[in-house]
Amino acid sequence: MLRAMTGETSLVLLHLHTYFLFPFSIDKATVVANHRDLWAKYSHWIDGLDEWIAAHNNGARQTPLMELLGCWRRDPYVRFDMDSPAYQDMVFFHPYVRRVFFDTGEVAQPGEERDALLCCYTIPIPAGRKLWFCAEDVKGRSASVEVTDLRMFLFANGIGILSIGVEAMRISAAKALWINEAFRKVYPSSGRQIREGRGPSRLQLVLEQDGQRHVLVDERTKRGSLINYLPPLASPITSLLYFCDYSLQEFEPVLDERMLVYTYVCIDPASCPPEFVSSTAYEIFLSRLLYVDLDGRHWRYDPEFTRKQMDRHLYRRWAHLGTYYGFTSYSNVTATVGVVDCDEHTLKEGFLIHRMFSTRYYLMAMIALFYRATLLDFAERTALVSKRIYRDWEDGKLSKGNVRIATDLRAEFLHFSNYWYFDELANKDEEFEHFILHCRSLRIQPVKKEVDEEIEKLNTSLQSYAHSRNTDAVNRLAVLSLFMGAGAVLTGFFGMNFGRSFQRVFFSPASDSALVHVAAVTLVSMLVILVLAFGIYLVGSNWSDYRDVLNPKARRQRDQVESSLKRGRSEWPADEEFE
Repeated sequence: MLRAMTGETSLVLLHLHTYFLFPFSIDKATVVANHRDLWAKYSHWIDGLDEWIAAHNNGARQTPLMELLGCWRRDPYVRFDMDSPAYQDMVFFHPYVRRVFFDTGEVAQPGEERDALLCCYTIPIPAGRKLWFCAEDVKGRSASVEVTDLRMFLFANGIGILSIGVEAMRISAAKALWINEAFRKVYPSSGRQIREGRGPSRLQLVLEQDGQRHVLVDERTKRGSLINYLPPLASPITSLLYFCDYSLQEFEPVLDERMLVYTYVCIDPASCPPEFVSSTAYEIFLSRLLYVDLDGRHWRYDPEFTRKQMDRHLYRRWAHLGTYYGFTSYSNVTATVGVVDCDEHTLKEGFLIHRMFSTRYYLMAMIALFYRATLLDFAERTALVSKRIYRDWEDGKLSKGNVRIATDLRAEFLHFSNYWYFDELANKDEEFEHFILHCRSLRIQPVKKEVDEEIEKLNTSLQSYAHSRNTDAVNRLAVLSLFMGAGAVLTGFFGMNFGRSFQRVFFSPASDSALVHVAAVTLVSMLVILVLAFGIYLVGSNWSDYRDVLNPKARRQRDQVESSLKRGRSEWPADEEFE
């Protein structure tokens, strides 16, 4: 009766498994400035990540989460036999994908860069303990789900992805949908969202041990404000990213106020009618799951509009068996009905659909999200570099530091396009089609094309500026050469040792030609002085150009001093101001 009144369905899920994915961008310039002694040892950013995190793990500032649960530790693949996770994960991908996107614990040789440009970390949950992720809102709704996996991927370009995996067994579909909707919020989009119950008013991380519950993180969302365009992140996020100080603007979220929801649901066949797989009720549930909405018996949006959108967002290869895959810009879903053998894949080896969800499809989702986060970061940095260049144009001359930042940006994007980015990760049709749909939902290709065009336009403007500067330098040299040449011709003319009258007037003057001799010497001397003065003036007024040519070592040292593009100057408020 209650479900009929509230409009909830009676579906029961045998298994809910959701990864909340939080992509973030580390401001490498700020981090290096705050930890100069550490990063001075390494040529590449990625080589210092382990020591950077370890320094915080062993630091004096220990939080309850670090003390009771543990700290991040490196978790590369170490086994590569046929039954190992590494083999089963890597074998489905092309060799170049295995080389780049799998952390095998490779150590770079001095002066070289390792192939895999990411590091994987985990916080293992100790045996005999359970970690719970809890949320509640002002309408009295609440849920607690067990955190079964805490992983983090840090990439060589400063992008990171925090992955929080939660699981629940035999829960109602309504509760599962609320969990996906509420737990993904990392900061409120407005105070009204909290007051209306459209976001959690409280988030907690609770550790259960020996029958006792220890609150590791307790976030009560009341108020907050933007500081330097950065929102007040929820403490479950900042507490897990303890090594990167958000108050010092060492990192920033890449997406909006929501984490990306990567979720798997298995519907209990006993809770639905026999024809449920081909029913409208299943379509409605899929739409609620795909668009991360709350439960309901009817379409959340216009039925015709929703069906058209779902045709674009759903992968239907296995729809006749009740298995769907869906992709949007903020969700990636796997939905199936029942736990059964799949052709020759037997249950004793694990349910195939869930195994694929937690392995190869999970890795594909991470790669696609990395592409999205990297391109958004490039878009922001391109805008900030263009702003600096524009301000330099107003002064009439570009600073060499800003030119270097712009050329580095282009080099980084070229490296990303040629080494990181792949349209095709695997040969198999299903994996290939999955990845194409996911990238399309995240708008990878359009954003990449747009960023590519913007960077090329920026590079073209810099080339035009460099060409103009080179032309000016050549013109200066031509003018200086003209004066120098005129002086050389004149002095050479007098040095040709003409005889007779010329010699008597200019070189061996008598009393009647002494005045002409003095006048000629004075004129030539003044010409030499003026030419030398003009040359000194040209060099002095353009000393920055000649300085870098004369002392290239000093130029390299100046170019290495890079200021942060993103970091603002306002001070971050104390923690109590966000409570």
